[in-house]
Amino acid sequence: MSRCILPVVCRDLPFKLYLFLLFAFVSCTSDDPFQEFLKEQGTVFDLLLRRGQVLDGTGAAAYTADILIRNDSILFIGTVDPGLLEVRSEIDATGKFITPGFIDAHAHGDPLETPDFENFLTMGVTSICLGQDGGSPAFEDLEPWMDLVDSTITGPNIIPFVGHGTLRRLSGVGFEPKPSEEGMLRMTSLLKSALDAGCFGMTTGLEYTPGTYAGEAELIALAQVVGEHDGLIMSHMRNEDNDAVDNSLRELLRQGQYCNVQASHLKVVYGQGPERAEEILALLDSARQASSFSVTADLYPYTASYTGIGIVFPQWAKPPNNYEEVKQDRREELLTFLRQKITDRNGPEATLFGTAPFAGKTLAEVSNEMEHPFEEVLLDIGPGGASGAYFVMNEPLQARLLEDPYVMICSDGSPTMRHPRGYGSFPKIIEQYVEEEGRLTLNEAVRKMTGLPAETLGLKNRGLVKAGYFADLLIFDPEAVHARATFSEPHQLTDGMEWVIVNGEVAYQNGTAGVRNGRVLRKE
Repeated sequence: MSRCILPVVCRDLPFKLYLFLLFAFVSCTSDDPFQEFLKEQGTVFDLLLRRGQVLDGTGAAAYTADILIRNDSILFIGTVDPGLLEVRSEIDATGKFITPGFIDAHAHGDPLETPDFENFLTMGVTSICLGQDGGSPAFEDLEPWMDLVDSTITGPNIIPFVGHGTLRRLSGVGFEPKPSEEGMLRMTSLLKSALDAGCFGMTTGLEYTPGTYAGEAELIALAQVVGEHDGLIMSHMRNEDNDAVDNSLRELLRQGQYCNVQASHLKVVYGQGPERAEEILALLDSARQASSFSVTADLYPYTASYTGIGIVFPQWAKPPNNYEEVKQDRREELLTFLRQKITDRNGPEATLFGTAPFAGKTLAEVSNEMEHPFEEVLLDIGPGGASGAYFVMNEPLQARLLEDPYVMICSDGSPTMRHPRGYGSFPKIIEQYVEEEGRLTLNEAVRKMTGLPAETLGLKNRGLVKAGYFADLLIFDPEAVHARATFSEPHQLTDGMEWVIVNGEVAYQNGTAGVRNGRVLRKE
């Protein structure tokens, strides 16, 4: 509190002057956070955000405030007097919301090839989690890779994870169903090295090779290492089909006895209705109540998944098996399997190719053009020959999963993937689930995209609008936010994110790229 001394009243002191001094005394003895702040921090700042409606990322209601930023940090939130400041830039946020930058819990891309990550910035995403589905950069020491990405400078911040499949390959375990003691020691050593370098945890891709060969003992041993580093396992589970997803979740939750766990892109393939979602959420909640570790999930707001075409092939047709030999020796068996698998997955009309030469066409369309049964088309393509979108999810079920307070938002997208989720997931949450359907309030939606992932990941001083936190911020009018990406035109950028600020610098403004100012975030 400021202190000053009221002059003694003398008989010859003019009354007006006395009133002036009295007013000054009252003013300087009252609590004024802004005045006190200026005394401590000075008057020169880089950025002033004026009169915005602040949604701080906790889920609390919005409040009106000004925000002062210097370098990469938020220094003051409250009411300021601009006449007392010298600022490099000022943004009038009147009538707009100011929120933390969104955090994409599950994303893809190579920061050395596409460092701009423009698709994420236009969605309001200021930090992305990479190294997903068990795959991460194939380096035994990830620290030099992180340094190289830092020197490249990315648009959003990069949150690194180490992939379990990559650990298997680097350690020499490869496709072994039961690693040797030496192989396990090598895997745990590589995992410790990655976590010590700053990775936030480990991802698994148990539906893919080589992750699918991992057994319970291996996964538990690695989970113990992750837990010792206070990390998180994000898992593309072993099987997301309706009749198998419960067991897949239980497998992950057993790892959750040793560390924090998250179900990646949570879905129930072939499942129907919100009642089925309630069963899944009850399973997660039961584990949460019984564990000292966090149990969370993420999802994207689309009913089509996207991955390699190998998802519809049997394991015996994929590496390390020789596909050409399988085609020759087990051709009819493979055709029968593919025919039934595609039929179960809503038919050939529900598979949309995303890679050349069939990009943008359904399996049914390709089958008609080539005048071959769809299973023979797949046989010729092979399990590694294409990627695509698969319309296998139920909207009411997925929407109910989305509403759960422990489920956050991801895109599972990249700059190049032919799926609108990489360009539209976060605005779609605002546009559809907040503005159109009212399933979420805006403050709830913002929490799912900011405070919740930051807390789950263990990010320090990010994910909230709070003094002392890094200035990853958005300014937007929710009614103007529009996801333009579609399945026919998946690379259409989002409209409506007026200002995107990363580490204190404007990275995107009204459709125009600004300064690349992202960095690799390392877990302390």
